[in-house]
Amino acid sequence: MTPDVEKARRENLRWIILLALNSAQPLGTSEAVVLSAIQPMLPDITPLELRRNLDYLEERNLITITGRNTQPHWFCKLDRFGIDIVEYTVPCDAGIARPVKYW
Repeated sequence: MTPDVEKARRENLRWIILLALNSAQPLGTSEAVVLSAIQPMLPDITPLELRRNLDYLEERNLITITGRNTQPHWFCKLDRFGIDIVEYTVPCDAGIARPVKYW
């Protein structure tokens, strides 16, 4: 059985996005800042790939996106449940590569 590299990449990217937005608490930040935070780990990430995964996280009620239809750049902020996921206070469903809590 071969590993699904693309699936692993998406799930890892979603976790990194949540961590980046957690660092921007309580205000949130623009997608450009999130992209620049991710590029050292995933240098080939595209703005479209980032937006697709931001959409996914918003659909799961983990983040809020503003400016989607009114601004050229999106602004993102963790929601309450997204904070709980990052802080390991609630279980994390499939689709996000959150590491196992070791402490």
